[in-house]
Amino acid sequence: MKKLPEAVDLTAGNIRENIWRMSWPMLLVMFFNFLVGLTDVYVAGFLGPEIQAVVGFVGQLYFFIIIAANAISIGTVALVSRAAGAGNLEEAVSTARQSLVFGAACALALTGVCLVLRDQIISLAGFSGEVRQIAMDFFVIFVFALAPNYIVIIANAVFRAGGEVKLTLLAMFLISLINIALAFLLVFGLFSFQGLGYRGIALATAAAMTAGTFICFILLRRSRWRHIFTGMRRMSLDLFRRIFLLSWPAALIQISWNAGTLILYNILSRLQEGSITAIAALTTGLRIEAILYLPVFALHMAASVLTGQNIGAGEYDRAEKIGWKISLSGVAFVSLLALPVFIWAGAISSPVAKDGHVLAETVRYLRITMLSEPFMAMSVVLTGCLMGAGDTKGAMLVIVAALWVVRLPLAYLLAVPAGYGAAGVWAAMVISMCFQGIAMTVRFRNGLWKNLKP
Repeated sequence: MKKLPEAVDLTAGNIRENIWRMSWPMLLVMFFNFLVGLTDVYVAGFLGPEIQAVVGFVGQLYFFIIIAANAISIGTVALVSRAAGAGNLEEAVSTARQSLVFGAACALALTGVCLVLRDQIISLAGFSGEVRQIAMDFFVIFVFALAPNYIVIIANAVFRAGGEVKLTLLAMFLISLINIALAFLLVFGLFSFQGLGYRGIALATAAAMTAGTFICFILLRRSRWRHIFTGMRRMSLDLFRRIFLLSWPAALIQISWNAGTLILYNILSRLQEGSITAIAALTTGLRIEAILYLPVFALHMAASVLTGQNIGAGEYDRAEKIGWKISLSGVAFVSLLALPVFIWAGAISSPVAKDGHVLAETVRYLRITMLSEPFMAMSVVLTGCLMGAGDTKGAMLVIVAALWVVRLPLAYLLAVPAGYGAAGVWAAMVISMCFQGIAMTVRFRNGLWKNLKP
């Protein structure tokens, strides 16, 4: 068998080379995830608007359910990267093992809760009749895929934390390939196989994640993490506590952000004229804007590992230098992407915004929000640095304050009492993101993260 790629020493050598070495595989991983989501929506489009609506709703539900896995992965990266940077492989393996056990336990508990409350959860969408049953089928299949998904997310966090980002790339490439291929095969069939219709979309994801679990286990056993499967009885309550303390602020960030987006929709629905147009423009604009987030979140994940490993090695000045270099790289890259979006907003929006009024509002949304993209990049990348350093609470305070103290109150005041309508909401989003970028920069600059002991 071909030898697996070895971990790279991220605590020495050229900083820019290390940033590039960690970033480009994560950019491809983000792109693969984007393709999987796009494929689900594309395939559902052949089955009718009802199926597309169900895919969108259940997808949002599922995102909430895996928030715990994403949060645990952030705590895992902070602890494992620090141990790896210090050269303490035994501690890194022990932390990785307990993160996987913790994640699996959370997944099993959530699986039971979701199955018991499935009727109440699906009722939130207001679906009725056959569409409700379709949503129920989707949800139940996704719930049974919960534990494998948690394992995949946390195992890949372990690979990243150890600097073995190519293992993450390999795992996610195979999982994405399986998911996309099965989505077409299980929905439409092939030769004598007739296909399963809409259920095939959910089953493709479940099968891909189950296969992904075996793929990650194989990669773990063939890498320096092979001892992760031994010593399962030696669990540490203190280590569980440390993982939890680092994870819950990250979970709160994701919950707050999604709740805040729902409130923005609610504010737009209060507009007497043009509320539907504004809501459609926000939906369309967010989808276009999400493309800019792909490289930024790739840098975010690279930053967390680079910072954590260098702190573990005692290289605090190098960790800070990495933070500034990678964040400024993100600002420069996103600015180059945002400029053509600002200039050609109409041409970029027209393929997805067919209605003339929605197109005009989407163009206005993009031209206003593109002004804050450099601040967004600075905030997201430095958030990765702070989380890698274990300052998840500090990052949470900045983001929650920007959202609930600045964005949402200002959006309501500008849109409704002041009468600026949708433009007021777009302006509030820009102002809050500028605030968030500046506040995150101040938080990173004050250096309190250097003294944390996660």
